[in-house]
Amino acid sequence: MGLKIASDIGGTFTDTVLIEDGRFEFGKVLTTPEQPDDAVIEGIRTLLEARSDGARKADRIVHGTTLFTNALIERKGARTALITTRGFRDAVEIGREHRYEIYDLRIENPAPLAPRHLRYEVSERILADGSVRRVPDDAKLRDLAAQLKAAEVEAVGVCLLHSYLNDAHERQVGRILAEEAPEMSVSLSCDLVPEIGEFVRSSSVLANVYVKRIAERYLTRLQARAKCELGLGAPLFIIQSDGGLCEIAEATDKPIRLVESGPAGGALAAAHYGELLGHPDILAFDMGGTTAKACIIVDHEPLIANEFEVDRQYQFKKHSGLPIKVPVIELIEIGTGGGSIAKVDAMMRLQVGPQSAGSQPGPAAYGQGGQAPTVTDAGLVLGYLDPAFFLGGAMRLDLGRARAAIEDHVAGPLGISLREAAYGIHQLANESMASAARIHTIERGQNIQAFPMFATGGAGPMHAYGVASALRCPRVIYPLGAGVMSALGFLTAPISLSFARSRPGRVDDLDWAEAGRIVEEMKAEGRDILSRNVAEEGIGYRVFADMRYVLQGSEVRVPVPFESFGADSRDALMDAFERVYAAVYGHVMQAPAELISWRVVVHGPKPDLMLRRDDVVADADSAGAVKGRRGIYIPAEKRMVEVPVYDRYALSAGCRMQGPMIVEERESTVVINGPGAVFVDEFANLIVDLDRVE
Repeated sequence: MGLKIASDIGGTFTDTVLIEDGRFEFGKVLTTPEQPDDAVIEGIRTLLEARSDGARKADRIVHGTTLFTNALIERKGARTALITTRGFRDAVEIGREHRYEIYDLRIENPAPLAPRHLRYEVSERILADGSVRRVPDDAKLRDLAAQLKAAEVEAVGVCLLHSYLNDAHERQVGRILAEEAPEMSVSLSCDLVPEIGEFVRSSSVLANVYVKRIAERYLTRLQARAKCELGLGAPLFIIQSDGGLCEIAEATDKPIRLVESGPAGGALAAAHYGELLGHPDILAFDMGGTTAKACIIVDHEPLIANEFEVDRQYQFKKHSGLPIKVPVIELIEIGTGGGSIAKVDAMMRLQVGPQSAGSQPGPAAYGQGGQAPTVTDAGLVLGYLDPAFFLGGAMRLDLGRARAAIEDHVAGPLGISLREAAYGIHQLANESMASAARIHTIERGQNIQAFPMFATGGAGPMHAYGVASALRCPRVIYPLGAGVMSALGFLTAPISLSFARSRPGRVDDLDWAEAGRIVEEMKAEGRDILSRNVAEEGIGYRVFADMRYVLQGSEVRVPVPFESFGADSRDALMDAFERVYAAVYGHVMQAPAELISWRVVVHGPKPDLMLRRDDVVADADSAGAVKGRRGIYIPAEKRMVEVPVYDRYALSAGCRMQGPMIVEERESTVVINGPGAVFVDEFANLIVDLDRVE
C-alpha cells in the first residue's frame, strides 16, 4: 500500500496523518484561521521531513475542513442574490410553518444569506405536476441580469417553484446569466437539490453559491501549494458530509456537500475500527478544542440524515439555524470542547460553552493572552494533563495561569475551592455531552447501554471515561492516535457521490417503470463522474427511498431491497419501510404510505486500509511503560490521589492494567479516574471495560 496523506482542519488544531504499509505517523499544529492552508502545508511538511527515506510520492491526499462552515456562520461569503418565482420572494425568510419554541416570544431566526433587497422575482410558473403554465421572458431576464450587475451582486442562487420536476425554467435563467453576467457565480437548485420543499431548496442553493468562490480559491490554492512547495503531485480528494470522497471539480461546484466534512472523520474511523474489532454497533465520541460530537454506528455504517442545520441562533436549538439539504453523517454536536469557556451567570450558575477560546487566544494555560477559564484549564488543575507534555512537550502549559483563571472567574464568585470549581467545570462538560448523546440515541431507537464507545479527538480521551460512565456504556476503546483519528478516518472513505430526485406519490399508485428510469438516470450520472478515478467494475450502487405514512411531516430513509423495478416491488418496499419505521418508532400504522424521494449513492471500493497488527503476548508486562506517578482528582474519593502514568508508546499488545490511571501520548491523554479493567489489543488500542475489575 503506497503513501496516503490526510489533513483535517479543526477549530483549534489541524491534524495530519501519513500512512504506508499499515504504519501511520501523525501530528498536530495550531490552526491558522487567517490562512487555513498554512497549517495544512506545515503539518504535512513536518511529517514528510521526519521520514527517514524522505519520500515525497503519495498515492492520495485527502482533506477535510471547517472553512466553509465558518464562512456561513461568520457571514464572510459573497454578496449573494436569490432569483425565485414571483410571489415567493419571502419564502426563504418565512421558513417553516411552526415555531421551534412555541411559548418563547423572543426566539430568533437566522437571517437569509440573501437580504430582501437582493431577492428578485421572475414571472414564471411550473405546476405541481411539472407542466408549464407560464414561461419566463428572455428580455426580462436580461433586464434582471443588468439589475444584478448594478447591485454589485457577486453570486446568484436560482430556486424556482417545482423545478425538481421540470428544470427548464431554471436552465433558462442560468443560460441568460451566463451570457449577460459571466463573472457571477451561479447555482441552480435543480442541479444541487432537485427535491421537494422550496424553503429548504432556497436556503441550500443560497448557502452553496455563498461559499462557492471561497471553495474555488482555497482548494485550488491548496492543491497548487502541495505540488509546488511539497513536491506532491498526488490527486487531492475532499471528504464530504456523508463520508464519501470527491475530487476538486465536484467540491468547488457543490461546496455545501463539504460543510460538515471535518466531523465525518471520527465516525468513519469508528466504523473502520468496529469492523476490525467485531463491534458492528458503536458510539463514536469525538471531542476537540471547540465542539464535541456523538454519532451512532449501526451494522458498521454511520447513520445518514438528509438535512442538517448551520449556525443555530437561539441557544443552539433545533430549527434555529440555516437548513441545508444534503446527505450528512448524523451527528449530535454541542459547543463543548477543550477550549470551551466556563463562567458564572447572573443567577450564580456555572456554565460551560458554547463560547470557545479557540486557538487564539486559547485557554488561559496557553499563555497567549486568554483570561477566561476553559475545560482544558480545569483538566490541568485536576492533574489530568501534564503541563510539560502537552502535544508531546511541543507546547508547555502554564498551571499558574489556569489556576488564576478558575479562581477569579468561577471559584471566587461561587465561594468554593479551586479544586471543586475545576471538577465542576470538568463534570458539567461530561454531563452536557452525555445528555446530548443519550437524547440522540433514544430518538433513533437505540439502546446506548449496549454500545461500546470509541473515543477520539484531542480532548476526547480525557473525557470519554466520565461520559461513558454517565451513559453506562460497557466499554471504551481508545485508539492509538486518538487526537488525530478524524484525519485517519478520511483515509477509510471511498470515492462516492449522492443523488436524489423527488417524485412524491402514494406507494400504491407508483409507476414502477418510471421509478426504475429515474434511479437508472442517477446511477448513470454518478458512474460518468466516478469513472474518472474508479474502474467501472469497482463502481457500486446503493438505492434508498424517503418514505412516510400519508399526511406525516417527516420521512424515514429506507434501503431499497431490489435492483429491478416491477409489479412485485410494492410489497418488498412496504416490508422494508415497516421494518425501518418500527425500529425508529416502535410500531407500524395501518395507513397508506407515500414515497417522497428516490436516492442513489454511487461509490467506489472502500480503501484497503490495513493497520499494523502485533501479536498479543499473554500477561505482557506493563511496568516498564510507567513513566511516573501523578496526583489526579478521583471523583469517588473527592480528593487528589497518586496514580501511575503510562507511556502509550511503551505499552505492548497484551498488557493488562487497572484504573485509575493516566496514559499519555503526544496528541491526547487518556484519563481513567475510576475503576476499570484495561487491556492493550493487537492494534494498540486501549480497551477499558467499565463494569469489570480484575
